[in-house]
Amino acid sequence: MNTSDPPLSAAVEILDRLISFDTVSTRSNLGLIDWVADYLDGYGIASQRSAAFDGKSNLFATVGPADKGGVILSGHTDVVPVAGQEWHSEPFRLTPAGDRLCGRGTADMKGFIALVLALVPRAVERSLAMPLHLAFTHDEETGCFGAPALIRTLPNGVFRPIMAIIGEPTSMQIANAQKGCAFYRTRIIGREGHSSAPDRGVSAIAAAAEMIGEIGRLHSEARDRGRAESGFDPPHTTLSVGTITGGTAVNIVARECAFEWDLRSLPGDDAAMLKGQVDRFVANNLLPRMQAVYSGAAVETETIVDVPSLVPVADSPVEILARHLTGANRATTVSFATEAGLYQRAGIPAIVCGPGSIDVAHKPDEYITRSELADGATFLNRLLDWAETGAA
Repeated sequence: MNTSDPPLSAAVEILDRLISFDTVSTRSNLGLIDWVADYLDGYGIASQRSAAFDGKSNLFATVGPADKGGVILSGHTDVVPVAGQEWHSEPFRLTPAGDRLCGRGTADMKGFIALVLALVPRAVERSLAMPLHLAFTHDEETGCFGAPALIRTLPNGVFRPIMAIIGEPTSMQIANAQKGCAFYRTRIIGREGHSSAPDRGVSAIAAAAEMIGEIGRLHSEARDRGRAESGFDPPHTTLSVGTITGGTAVNIVARECAFEWDLRSLPGDDAAMLKGQVDRFVANNLLPRMQAVYSGAAVETETIVDVPSLVPVADSPVEILARHLTGANRATTVSFATEAGLYQRAGIPAIVCGPGSIDVAHKPDEYITRSELADGATFLNRLLDWAETGAA
């Protein structure tokens, strides 16, 4: 096996270009996608696009034989905003600071994409027995909205990818499990009235308080069912409320109230069942009492984000491969959302493993170190050797 690492200069040069694209999720990522497509075309690699939203695009490309399944190398191209953060360098310019390379997205996760693209010139020179698929998505940060569109375009049968490596920053630790993540927005309509006679109205704020109390009760029950052996922190499913707005004046019974809440489920926990418990509380308890006073009262809950958990699977082929490539003898977990569960739900075994630390992601002066990039390059170089031989 040839385990010599490629020089990092090419990856750093590509990373510098990727960081220069302001791909905050509220903006288009097409400039970056066009650049990547042109880069791949220069090596004779065709790419396909898909999208969930106008002005956005995923990119999928294959290096190696197109008549086999192969390994997906997945990364998202969007980044979180920098507004309101105190940066000491230009966020969209790669800035060296000792061993660190600073810029928005360096760790999360353009560093991984740069390493994958830097591998391409060497990959096209090799006679690969197993193809490597490049999957770069949009709008991961806002709810993993882009990946489903890409996954729907994947071929079936013998051509379907057989495993996926999502290169989120894990300090090159192998994560075989992640919590599911769902965001909901609830809007309540009551009837306004004078606060001197509140029972003649239907307070949307009071109704929201009851729902929030039920959500809190379910959270407490989930906490009591915590599984210390799960490897998660906290080791249980969580429910919480993040925002709330409502009412117009202190002396008016509130007609409207809206709040947003979050459900993060352990692998194996039934998130739909928990959501259903909240819905049943509303349908069987809260709403009948509201409508007994005012027939026009309403409670509507909209699903904003629904990202499935990544469930650990014994003898997962992608975990076995990653352990071989890294030398690790155990896997870990991540509590943040990734696209891994979406691939798993589509029948493609997945893990999360990539360079950099999640501890610096989304923060001012985000960075990845050269040594972290080197670790990622070593992993991908070993993967390339494996893809050439199809064996250790």
